[in-house]
Amino acid sequence: MRAVLSKAPGGPDTLVVEEVLDPTPGRGEVVIEVRAVGVNFPDTLIIEDKYQFKPQRPFSPGGEVAGVVEAVGEGVTTLRKGDRVIAVPGWGGMVERLAVPAASVMKIPDGMDFETAAALTMTYGTSYYALKDRARLEAGESLLVLGAAGGVGVAAVELGKAMGAHVIAAASTSDKVQFALEAGADNGLIYPSGKMDRAAQKELSGELKLASGRDGADVVYDAVGGDYCEPALRAMAWNGRYLVVGFPAGIPSLPLNLTLLKSVSVIGVFWGAAVMRDPAAHASNMADLFRFWSEGKIRPRVSRTFPLERAHEAIRALGDRSVMGKVVVTVES
Repeated sequence: MRAVLSKAPGGPDTLVVEEVLDPTPGRGEVVIEVRAVGVNFPDTLIIEDKYQFKPQRPFSPGGEVAGVVEAVGEGVTTLRKGDRVIAVPGWGGMVERLAVPAASVMKIPDGMDFETAAALTMTYGTSYYALKDRARLEAGESLLVLGAAGGVGVAAVELGKAMGAHVIAAASTSDKVQFALEAGADNGLIYPSGKMDRAAQKELSGELKLASGRDGADVVYDAVGGDYCEPALRAMAWNGRYLVVGFPAGIPSLPLNLTLLKSVSVIGVFWGAAVMRDPAAHASNMADLFRFWSEGKIRPRVSRTFPLERAHEAIRALGDRSVMGKVVVTVES
């Protein structure tokens, strides 16, 4: 079978496509014939050895897949050959066939296509875990989303609305803000690109607070980091919750005195670890997400697709932040 492989640390252009042996299912495993692979920010990091996990090389990127069960290992009773499923292996997904533990596999709802399924689990799973389990977002609260046009950002916008919040979308261009508004945000603003001096940060903080209304944002969903962190923190309401999701703009230094003055909680969001520690809670969250999808409250926005042999282009497009919504790699059956 064909597989996209990382053989040495580096950017997307270091990836190669090679023939490797087909997998066989071990006890408790199934082999999935992969049809679509969701591309996520960790894919840009893991191939450069900058992610929390560092797989032994050669390995394939690709943390979430959708496809069809091709073979079932000994002891598996919950799945059958031909079932349409999704799985989140963490990496290894940019291949034609993949062996995974059956316990980590979920069936795709009727009517959901493979591209949509591959775009759902990690972004919406991360954002729902962040808003529901970590921030305890309540109806009527204000939610400020930084990086609102990215995969997890637009998922947070949709989920915030589904949970009854007033959603403010912040992004770096007018097109991205419009994209988030079309996804359901109540209002939005454009923030500066690149480094900001103190004056620019102060100005941005005022704009964020004004856009959030009342006393500021009850919850900040920060999938950007960098110079945007402190202005957003200053724009928060009393007893606010600041969700730390990602750092494409760099890891910020946080002035802790601001958390004291506003009684703000800074909350880390590590969805992958949470799934491993509490799979039952993850299954419950996924059931909610499938219900939201069936009710039309969320709709994964796949903006670009790439065939398997161009997977490096998909990762590059995500890494340079030139795409809105989700990028998916498709695999021909």
